[in-house]
Amino acid sequence: MKPAVRTFGALALTMGLSACGSTVSTTKFKGDQREVAQAISNLQSDVRAADQQKICSNDLAASVVTRLNTTPGGCKQALKGQLTQIDNFDATVESVQITGTGSKRTATARVKSIYNGKNRITTVSLVDEGGKWKILSVG
Repeated sequence: MKPAVRTFGALALTMGLSACGSTVSTTKFKGDQREVAQAISNLQSDVRAADQQKICSNDLAASVVTRLNTTPGGCKQALKGQLTQIDNFDATVESVQITGTGSKRTATARVKSIYNGKNRITTVSLVDEGGKWKILSVG
């Protein structure tokens, strides 16, 4: 599997975005932090719907889409196989931190998921692209 495809596969699998899981709650966050949590919720919703077009155009950062577009079939095709591998588990945004100002803002969210009956905390990095938070990486 190419590195660009593995990047998204790791993203979806480690966040616990699922076809049957509940949506990510954004209610405990305010302002920009809520927008970051909402971006993760939007990704979960689009993954649940297996909507590769929305994931590529609405949820992922431009740099991620560019990497995925280097694979045969582009971003949508790269996601198609990955989406079939997602198991049934939930995700909760535990915390959000925003850094930078103006057009240089980034965010880090700690996301808890349950995979194979075990809790897992993952760090999700996002970037503000034109006033909209987009998924940059998972680590």
